[in-house]
Amino acid sequence: MPAPETVSSRPTVSVIVPARNEEASLGACLESLTGQTGVSFEIILVDDASTDQTREVAQSFASVQVMDASPPPANWTGKSNAMAAGAAVAGGEWLLFTDADTVHLPGSLARAVAEVSRHGASLLSYSPQQEVHGFWEGAVMPVIFAELAATYRPALVSDPRSQAAAANGQYILIAREAYDAIGGHAAVSGNLLEDVALAKALKASGRRIFFRFGGDAVRTRMYRSFSQLREGWTKNLALLFPSPARLAILRLTEFVLIAASAAAAVASLLRGHIRPAAASVVLAATIYGFLLNRIRRAHFSWRATALSPAGLPLFAYLLLRSKLSHKQGSVRWKGRTYGDRTNHPEAGADIIKGQRPAERTSA
Repeated sequence: MPAPETVSSRPTVSVIVPARNEEASLGACLESLTGQTGVSFEIILVDDASTDQTREVAQSFASVQVMDASPPPANWTGKSNAMAAGAAVAGGEWLLFTDADTVHLPGSLARAVAEVSRHGASLLSYSPQQEVHGFWEGAVMPVIFAELAATYRPALVSDPRSQAAAANGQYILIAREAYDAIGGHAAVSGNLLEDVALAKALKASGRRIFFRFGGDAVRTRMYRSFSQLREGWTKNLALLFPSPARLAILRLTEFVLIAASAAAAVASLLRGHIRPAAASVVLAATIYGFLLNRIRRAHFSWRATALSPAGLPLFAYLLLRSKLSHKQGSVRWKGRTYGDRTNHPEAGADIIKGQRPAERTSA
């Protein structure tokens, strides 16, 4: 496999990949990263106490530096702890934090460095192309990402005049200077939405973010089973949306209106009542059309988009489950349990002040 290009003693980019039990996806991720060209870089894989073959997969790539993350300190999430550990040993002018389930298109790293520089930004974040498999992934993922696109509008996030700030933790390229200046992951150590919190801190410092859909650069399959999907969105949804219960009611109502209108159309046709049937069809089609118009912004295939009505009740369920789990302090992710994060001003940001990532001898 090709080794990272080296044109100077200091790499331009340090690619940091936190990994906890990622044997199923890690190989494809590292294959795509080690094959990047056009820019000098290093790859640091941080093994976050994996119990599967994650470490062995990583060590099969000779050019990848593999290190262990220490157990998370109090008020640190596992992922922030792992990323801070990688950042502490990174030598690049830019840090790319990317997940182990991503696959990076050829040449995307060099293009990203050029793009962030062209926009005069200190942080570039791509929302990857989402791969979905099976009925439930195809139904609910477009619904969720349509809501995310409406809540975190890339144009506003990228506008320095707007206070809107967001980033997708699957791909965050940040200048080392800016990362250190805002306190790195120590500043968002207890936040389960560390990506959004990091973006907020960076924009509050007066620096610029560039955020866009990045299907031309990176793709990912976030979850490989329904149980993973349920656990992952239970962790995130109540933090991503300001009024999860209200949003759940709205989307469930939308589903009921579509389903009831369609059922009424069928019932009317069976009775030979053409006009009521036509009216019901028009109502169902109109509501469905509004749904499709929302979801088309989320960059999913037409097949997945067509399944979106079935995703509405599942989305409502996940929203309510997330809200309840956070309220009860029973949020679980990859074998760890996190307490109530929804009552904090910054959606769970337990900040450790005065502790910079570079000052931590171990994460």
